[in-house]
Amino acid sequence: TVLDSIGFSIWQMAASTYNDMQLHTKKDNSGHYENGHADGKFNGGGGGGDDDETSESEDDDDSVVLHEEPIIEDARVAIACDDGCVRIYSIDESDRLNYCRSLPRVSGRVLSVTWSPDANRIYSGSSDGFIRCWDAKLGHEIYRITVGLGGLGSGPELCIWSLLALRCGTLVSADSTGSVQFWDSQHGTLLHAHSCHKGDVNALAAVPSHNRVFSAGSDGQVILYKLGGEVVGSGDDRSSKVMKKWVYVGYVRTHTHDVRALTIAVPISREDVLPDEKVKRVRGREKPLDFSYRKWAHLGVPMLISAGDDTKLFAYSAKEFTSFSPHDICPAPSRVPVQLVLNTVFNQAPLLLIQASHWLYIFCVRTKKGAVPNVASAPSGGVATTDLVAQVKCKASRKIICSTISPSGLFFAYSDHVKPSLFELKRSEVGKRVWTVNRRGLPLKLPFAHTMVFSSDSSRLMIAGHDRRIYVVDVESSELIHAFTPCRREHDEELPPSEPPITRMFTSSDGQWLAAINCFGDVYIFNLEIQRQHWFISRLDGASVTAGGFTPRNSNVLIISTSSNQIYAFDVEAKQLGEWSMRHTFVLPRRYQEFPGEVIGLSFPPTSNSSSVIIYSARAMCLIDFGMPVDGDNDGDVVNGQDSVLRKSRNPPINGLLKRRLKGHDLETKHSGRKNFEFCAFRDPVLFVGHLSKNSVLIIDKPWMEVVKTFDAQPVHRHIFGT
Repeated sequence: TVLDSIGFSIWQMAASTYNDMQLHTKKDNSGHYENGHADGKFNGGGGGGDDDETSESEDDDDSVVLHEEPIIEDARVAIACDDGCVRIYSIDESDRLNYCRSLPRVSGRVLSVTWSPDANRIYSGSSDGFIRCWDAKLGHEIYRITVGLGGLGSGPELCIWSLLALRCGTLVSADSTGSVQFWDSQHGTLLHAHSCHKGDVNALAAVPSHNRVFSAGSDGQVILYKLGGEVVGSGDDRSSKVMKKWVYVGYVRTHTHDVRALTIAVPISREDVLPDEKVKRVRGREKPLDFSYRKWAHLGVPMLISAGDDTKLFAYSAKEFTSFSPHDICPAPSRVPVQLVLNTVFNQAPLLLIQASHWLYIFCVRTKKGAVPNVASAPSGGVATTDLVAQVKCKASRKIICSTISPSGLFFAYSDHVKPSLFELKRSEVGKRVWTVNRRGLPLKLPFAHTMVFSSDSSRLMIAGHDRRIYVVDVESSELIHAFTPCRREHDEELPPSEPPITRMFTSSDGQWLAAINCFGDVYIFNLEIQRQHWFISRLDGASVTAGGFTPRNSNVLIISTSSNQIYAFDVEAKQLGEWSMRHTFVLPRRYQEFPGEVIGLSFPPTSNSSSVIIYSARAMCLIDFGMPVDGDNDGDVVNGQDSVLRKSRNPPINGLLKRRLKGHDLETKHSGRKNFEFCAFRDPVLFVGHLSKNSVLIIDKPWMEVVKTFDAQPVHRHIFGT
């Protein structure tokens, strides 16, 4: 939805929820969260010392008021505008914004806005130092708060940058004096105030249970406040009572400059929580860990994410905020879709397809002879060159969602949010070589696609439509051959589509198998020869699938990598875990468990006798040989808490020698000089890794500072002493 220009700058937006939510109080020890809402008692995170740990244990004894998933009916959006007005819009069934009303204009700019949990009130903060409470239905002002501390009062020098309304009836404000204040939202009276920041406080965020609040500001700090109990009275159990108070817990400073935004993210692994499902609680560590992301980041557990002017994104454990080090999210988290095909019909030349928002680019990759064997000594970008051979642009009002190129290089396709399109690439051999692109037809009324893939012989195009069906199209005749309906059980293919959208697809080299993966990590295996679904694999340990592919050596073996950085090998014909996974998936080297970043892709050598694969993240790549023993580490292998059904089928692991760092980029498979699970770190964020031959790979990276130079306003980097 696009909102037409209103003629003024927008400082902040806030959406309301339906105000008839059911409230429940539960006593549950799961500590598990789903879709941003607590599914049990909130397990407080660790603090920075013994006092914090004691305080955390108090959280464990308190039941938490839980809220059902809010029903969004006639949702409204409040917009804080530079002209001093709060404008309210409604969202209709077509997701269009319709103007409703404007609240009375105030002096100064409206910088922040938020709704009360019941959506009956709107709170706005402005540049004149006032917080105003409005009746959301009538549009009149109920009360106003003067925010200034220590006699500062209100005025043009005091800006209310952020507001947060909690379910316990507390309103939190963040202002330009460095103060975070907690107010009684019913009467507008001050409850607690903290002035821990050394500059403007720009952002606020709260965990789903609303008993922890985070603030961040121009000093680079992220600070945690917690709602704790304090016993007041004469000491007699009968006359004393517990007073709730917002207390300062601790801070983390990782950003080098202003922190501009905070949000709470709750990783999800399924649509609904089963009533009888029990999830183990995640316990904190006694000591901070330098590389601890894998220790605290769990599905369903809230994490805090901060973003700053230093172009950095950091993730923190919302439950154990001061106990673990923040995770530095890759500065280029959006992966550019890239596909490499070898041995094309154009003199066996490799072709590279790169997808942008509105363009598709096809490059011809050329390697310099003699440079590949000694990649380590070659400069970055000096091994391969690329020549642009074709580019296609979608309509200006549309955006490319997905794309693919055939293994032969002859066809490529893309889909925007309206429909898929198919093209043929040709090269004239007469006189000067000229590349041309011809549009090919597709069956009418095909839905737009979430993902697409060609068969290994380039004769068929598989389209995963937004209607949750998979369409198989004959490329030459442009006829629809078959339509699959992914399902979990046999004989359900005739039912209407009900599975989550398909976001990834892989085909085997013999053309028999199609693996389709939905957004939650479920895997559907289809037999393209008999046009039937062959197997369903439920999501592995609740993790989504980040990369996959069929091995060239054996078309029946499907390799899958998950968001928890686990590797699985499946024998799809036998409908079971492959031999390698039965032996090793559940006991992998510790060095692989702490693989830097999330695996975003994998590449197989283009030979039928190779048993290795390269998996890679934006920060490093790892060479795994399924024909070699899995080398252990000195400090013991990591036994993963995987699905109990799969865990029962594993065999004792094979212990090996100590690990050795991969020297340079030599990828030759010599058992005498190489250990399994070897790593190579990248200097710059990597977008794609793909084999050009058995012993060479193409690596496409993007130095982040080159991206920064394209920004309209340059970020500020604070120099760290000694660097």
